[in-house]
Amino acid sequence: MKFFIDTANLDQIREAQNLGVLDGVTTNPSLMAKEGITGRNNILKHYVDICNIVDGDVSAEVIATDYEGMIKEGEELAELHPQIVVKVPMIKEGIKAIKYFSDRGIKTNCTLVFSAGQALLAAKAGATYVSPFIGRLDDISTDGLNLISEIRLIYDNYGFETQILAASVRHTMHVIECAKLGSDVMTGPLSSIEGLLNHPLTDIGLAKFLADYKKGN
Repeated sequence: MKFFIDTANLDQIREAQNLGVLDGVTTNPSLMAKEGITGRNNILKHYVDICNIVDGDVSAEVIATDYEGMIKEGEELAELHPQIVVKVPMIKEGIKAIKYFSDRGIKTNCTLVFSAGQALLAAKAGATYVSPFIGRLDDISTDGLNLISEIRLIYDNYGFETQILAASVRHTMHVIECAKLGSDVMTGPLSSIEGLLNHPLTDIGLAKFLADYKKGN
């Protein structure tokens, strides 16, 4: 299972990279704005800065919602760096754009996916990644993890190579459950990854080891 971090914060990306388990980054206009990154040129530069920190794929989102606009923006993003994955919304024009990019060897991430049918269309169009937003489904009393299970079954049935990228991951148990269901990738805040480190018995055991060591010295 690949671990992506969902942020535009360079310090957090560096921290996750230094942990040694980071496989990539996802971000979006909202996360860019949260870090004070505005204006097209600044956003493009920030994507390159992220690519220079991590070794894996970096999803960069198009803003346009029309086919021609998405193609223009996507090609510009793809030229920024070999690690860039063009992030395209799950809409009719987005599916057309994903097919266009796929035919030209440009990696894509189909975002804002909330149903198995949408995920099936994205895979048929050749998306590299599909991003079901499990946390947002949980927010409206729908089982986001069940969607991961449905997509996994469909993709396995037909041998689709599109990777399931569990998005809107909110906490550590989301990570564990997605791993159990066979999600190829998760993306979430740094806290959801670091939370995997924690267990009270580890803390108790380490404290005892250290205390016993001190007794003998």
